[in-house]
Order: sequence, then C-alpha cells, then structure tokens
Amino acid sequence: MHYPFITIEGNIGAGKTTLSQKLAAHYNAKLILEEFADNPFLPNFYKDPAQYAFPLELFFMAERYKQLKEMLVAQDLFTAGVVSDYLFIKSLLFAKINLSGDEYSLYQKLFDIINPQLKQPDLLVYLNSPIEQLQRNIHKRNRSYEQNIADQYLEKVHGMYMQYIKQHPVRTLIIDTTQVDFVQSEQDFLAIVAALEKDYEPGIHYFSQDGQ
Repeated sequence: MHYPFITIEGNIGAGKTTLSQKLAAHYNAKLILEEFADNPFLPNFYKDPAQYAFPLELFFMAERYKQLKEMLVAQDLFTAGVVSDYLFIKSLLFAKINLSGDEYSLYQKLFDIINPQLKQPDLLVYLNSPIEQLQRNIHKRNRSYEQNIADQYLEKVHGMYMQYIKQHPVRTLIIDTTQVDFVQSEQDFLAIVAALEKDYEPGIHYFSQDGQ
C-alpha cells in the first residue's frame, strides 16, 4: 500500500463506502466507515433542516473525531494501512451549507480546535459523479430519509468539495465515475489500485484508464 492513509470522498451516493471496502479488503488494511446510521438527528434533518442542522452537524463532528482519534492511538494500524470513507473536513463543508451564520461561526471555532489533532490522509480520492448518477444510486440504496434530496443540495455539496480541493494543497486523485465501474468490473477496480500505487505531488491529479 503506497499511501498508508487513503481517504475516499465524494458526494452523497458517489460510492465512497463501496470503494473503501474493496480497497481495504484488497490491501488487508484497516477500514474506517462513517457511522451515519447512528446519528439520531439525520431523519429529522431531512424533514426540517433549519431546526435539526446544528445538532446533526455537532453529532457528526464528534463521531468522526472519535473514530479518527482512536485510529491515531493505534499507531500499529498504519503498518497495514488505513482506508477511510470520509475526510474530517467534510464536517466543516457540510456545516457551511446547512448552518446559519451564527451557528456556523460557533461550529467553525470548535472545528478549528479539533482538526489540528488529527492526522490528515496521505492521499485523497475524490469520486466525481454527475447529479443524475447520484440520484440513481441514492434511490437504489433506498434509505427512506434520503429519497427527497434535491438536485440543488447535491450541487452545493459538490461545489464545496471542489472549492476545498482547489484551495488546499491536498494530494488528490479525482476519479470520473462515469468512466469507470469499480463495482461490476474487476479490471476497472484493479486499474484504480494501480493508480493508487503511483507517486503524486500535492495538488489535483486525474485518474485515467490508460495509466497516463
């Protein structure tokens, strides 16, 4: 495993968890998955975002911090590698979309205290998917509270990720999910694995099937 700590990110329904699971199995690496189902505010948030956004985002940030902090304590895990299906900064990105001005200011202060304590990934893999594909995947996995997510919300999420990636010197590999099927095609999955074994400078890079 060329990069000891790989994070898979992308919009809602992009396939982050699926790719993370496949990579962790391939590398025999430690797998860290976001425990979104344990967030008691999530179903109500989609019904009434204004009322439930702040406790929703606080809960997510606390759970993500707990998971990643525990990973850091177990340093021996990095001998086998770690694959995560979320980036801690997503707490701040989603908060910026969902919270009001005063709530976001408070949230950002808490985030700025916590974030420096966590190890950042050696490589960020961003799954870039069109809205139509995201909606198909969301409907296919059939989580009741997700079925009415608006296209506009998904567009905002994508915009926030792109803004972060462009403005920060993160070593990032962007994968166009319309050009690769890592679920059904073993060849496509192994092409991604091969791309993860290359040396990348900090900045944005794009996955290509031909290896260029």
